[in-house]
Amino acid sequence: MEEKKSPKANLENKKLMFMQIGLIISLIIAWLAFEHKSYDKREIDPSLLRQTEVVEEEMVEITKQEEPKPQPVEVPKQTTQLEIVEDDVEVEDIEINAEIDQAEVVEDYTPVEVQEEEVVEAEVFTIVEEMPSYPGGDQKMYEYLGKNIKYPQIARESSIQGRVFVNFVVEPDGSVSNVKVLRGIGGGCDEEAVRVVKSMPKWKAGKQRGKAVRVSYTLPVVFKLQ
Repeated sequence: MEEKKSPKANLENKKLMFMQIGLIISLIIAWLAFEHKSYDKREIDPSLLRQTEVVEEEMVEITKQEEPKPQPVEVPKQTTQLEIVEDDVEVEDIEINAEIDQAEVVEDYTPVEVQEEEVVEAEVFTIVEEMPSYPGGDQKMYEYLGKNIKYPQIARESSIQGRVFVNFVVEPDGSVSNVKVLRGIGGGCDEEAVRVVKSMPKWKAGKQRGKAVRVSYTLPVVFKLQ
């Protein structure tokens, strides 16, 4: 028996495709149903739209503060005392010749020049026949330095130690002047060395040909942590 339908007209092969198309269409309809929004209808009274609320602005009263008037300062009255001189006191008359002849020659005034005396500092020696010395000798000088030097806190914390070379001048009377640092180590040690040298007692002055003279002296001050 021959089949009446052709194989092309058989829909069994396309059942799965139609099922998928139907599923897609149903999903689209469900998505549109969820996305659709509806609003409740409300009736608005037209009279409410015409009403406008009028807000009255508060008027702030501006007050002007009167500046206090400066009070007059009482100035003490000055009184002058007149000294009455008797008429019988004799006063010498001074004759002033106000008329000068044009032919008379008037000498020009020449101010007297005062010459200032120049202060000449005495020569500072570096080496002399008898060098200056600390009272009691070098041992006493080092004892003085050890007792009076205060190790700076910054140098102690930074472990700074070494020698500070201080130069100064021993005057003819034994006093110390012109104290300065030739080579320092920092950390406050330079300033401390200068302070201690300036506070030294008077030295025994240096001598040249039996006369006390100014002598330059360099002293190493040692800073050492114990």
